Formats: sequence, structure tokens, C-alpha cells
Amino acid sequence: MSLSKPPYFARMSLSKPPYFARMSLSKPCIPKARFLACISHPSHSFQRRTFSITSTCPTTTSPPSTHSPTAPRTILSGIQPTGVPHLGNYLGALANWVKLQHELLADVTIYYSIVDLHALTMPQDPAELRRAKLDMAISLLACGVDPKRSVLFEQSRVPQHAELAWVLNCITPVGWLSRMTQWKSKLSQNKPGTPSTHAQSIQDSDLTSGLRMGLFAYPILQAADILIYKATHVPIGEDQTQHLELAREIAKMFNKMYSKNVFPLPEGIIPSSTKRIMSLRHPTTKMSKSDPSDATRINLTDPPTLIASKFSQAMTDSERGITYDPVGRPGVSNLVTIYAAMRGIDVDAVLRELGDVQSNRVFKERLTEVVAEGLAPIRTESERLRADEGYVEEVLRDGAERARESAETCLREVYEVVGLR
Repeated sequence: MSLSKPPYFARMSLSKPPYFARMSLSKPCIPKARFLACISHPSHSFQRRTFSITSTCPTTTSPPSTHSPTAPRTILSGIQPTGVPHLGNYLGALANWVKLQHELLADVTIYYSIVDLHALTMPQDPAELRRAKLDMAISLLACGVDPKRSVLFEQSRVPQHAELAWVLNCITPVGWLSRMTQWKSKLSQNKPGTPSTHAQSIQDSDLTSGLRMGLFAYPILQAADILIYKATHVPIGEDQTQHLELAREIAKMFNKMYSKNVFPLPEGIIPSSTKRIMSLRHPTTKMSKSDPSDATRINLTDPPTLIASKFSQAMTDSERGITYDPVGRPGVSNLVTIYAAMRGIDVDAVLRELGDVQSNRVFKERLTEVVAEGLAPIRTESERLRADEGYVEEVLRDGAERARESAETCLREVYEVVGLR
């Protein structure tokens, strides 16, 4: 099947999958341009830079990595089943998923997972979750994910993820998890003044009241998601490295504990610039499905009239002219970022193009035209696929079968190494 895609994204940069939580940590990463040059030419090698690990996991000594220029190269990324994605998801990750398919050689394996097991860390209505998973699959295909080039599947249909996660649970120190920024932020929300030691934070019933083990341990499942396919590269943003670093440390520990290089150490693909799209009504916070107001985001299937309405209500200011100042003019700057991303040009080019625009109203009208035109092919393809959900379900079944085949090979090796087989 030939899937259409918006015409504007010839110069998009790699960015994060929403799946990885936002954290900051130093780690070995490869800038996008250098990654593409190396991975497109097997004779080229990756020269790993040395970075220090600060406050996440203790450094361990492990056997040399099995990753080499001639080793199979595998990309893994995932997204939670939140239904129809919004513009921030698309510009931050999904457009780059599509772009990777065309930029990499055919021998590079690409896995794109709808990580539904991770959705269970929060209460879910079963019927709504099933619908949200299908809506996400439809959206990914409509955006241009090609099931002939990439393996698109639901995480829960590949039980090897959870099986490997248990093995990794058994070797991962509790202290590593209690240092994770996401966990600490949840603790601080429960009770201001989080205890200074990790042991106290685990033992304090007031702090952990209402929190579940899934929220604490899900980073290990994330590590299993990556390692079960022996992924060599994971697209991430510069502020999302902590979970990937944890996966690397777990892989190191496993390899050292059993004196065998089972897992390569996955590297992050760092974008040259991150398209960080903010809320339309609260431009100092990211655009998110968790916001109860639909007016804060542009959904990929919104019709032009609704896009126009949302942009007209977007927070700006009374200053005349269009400038880019995220601190002083966060609302206008966010709209400039969206305009630049949808046109595939940089901010300076946008400011030159809009140099004659003095009114925010006129700017919003022009932005509406650009976004509505850019999303039109996705909206049209979504409608077509929604009328053929049997095809979408077939794609997911086929993807799960292909993913299970690879995952089972890895899990069998792990079980033999640890003595379960």
C-alpha cells in the first residue's frame, strides 16, 4: 500500500519518542548527521565518546561491547497508546520515524512499538485502551510508517518483553530505580520536602501513598524493550537520556555477571535540533494529551476549522510584530517553532518570511494555513484506514509475529546463559 505523507519535512531532525521520560544525563550519543553517514556505510565505524555518569547508576566494568561496524544494526523506538497523536508527538518523533525509513540502508532493522504495557502504570478503562491502541496504529500508518520497511507491533503481543524484564529485575539494584527523576518527581508531588536518602523515600508511607510498583519499576521494562531486540540505536532527545543510560548500565551488569557479551550497549541518536512543541494555552509547558483541555493541542486529525479555532485562542501577547524570544514571548515563540517545523525551515527564515506581519491575528491565520495543509494527507489517510480497520489489525498481527521471532531468539540465549535452559 502506498501511504502519503506531508510535503514539508525534507529537513526534519531526529527527536525523541514520547515513550522515554524527560531526564538529563551525560551519555555516549551520536549526532544525527554522523550517525546517518556511519550507518549508511558499513565500512565506517562509530567512535564512542567517553562521558561521565552523574547521579544515575554506578559505573561498572564489563567485557568489551559486541557492537562493531559489521554487526547487525537495529533501531528501536516506542510510543504509548494515547489515541490520536497531537502535533507535538508528530514534530517531536513521528515525522522522524518516517524519515528514518528512507534514510537508512535496507539491512538496518527498525522496530516501532506501541508500548501498551507501560500504559498500565496509570489506571485505564479497558475499552478505551483497546480503542486508543488502534487509533495510535492508524495514526502511525497514516503518518507514513511503512510496515514493509519497519516492524510495527503492540508490546503486549510479544511476551518476551515482560519475561526479559523479570530477569533484569532480578539483577537491577533498587537504588538505581529510586534515583530516576520520574519517580522522584512523583514522590515530591505526594509530599513536599522529599527525604534526602533513597532508603527513606522507599520507606516513607506518606510519600509512596497511591504510588504503584509499576511506576517504580517500569524503567526496567523499558530496558527490556530495547535489549530484547539487541537494539544498537535509540532515537532520543538530549533531555531524555536517563532511561537509556539505565538500559546501558543494566546491559553492562548482565554481561559482566555472566561473563558473556549478550547485549550490545545501545547508543542514542541525538537530534541536531529538537522540535519542542508547547501547549497552545500554557506555552511554558509541553503540549500533552494529559491536559484536560483539548484547546491546548492540535490533534493530527483535527479539521481545518478546528485548527483555526485553536490557534485563534492560543496564548500570545499584545506586542506588535513577530519575534522569537522563548523567555519574553513564549506564546509567539511557540507558534514560530510550529511554523518553522511545518515548513521545514529554521526560525530565522520564518522571521524573514513574516517580516511584514505586525498582527498576531494575521500570523495565526497564516500558521493555520500551513498546519492544515501539512496535516491534510494524514487526516485523509486516517479516515481511509479507519474504514479498513481489519487491515490495520493485520499489520499489527504480522508485526508482532516478526517481533516475537527476533525476541524469542534473544530470550532463549538469555535463559541459557542464566541457567533456565
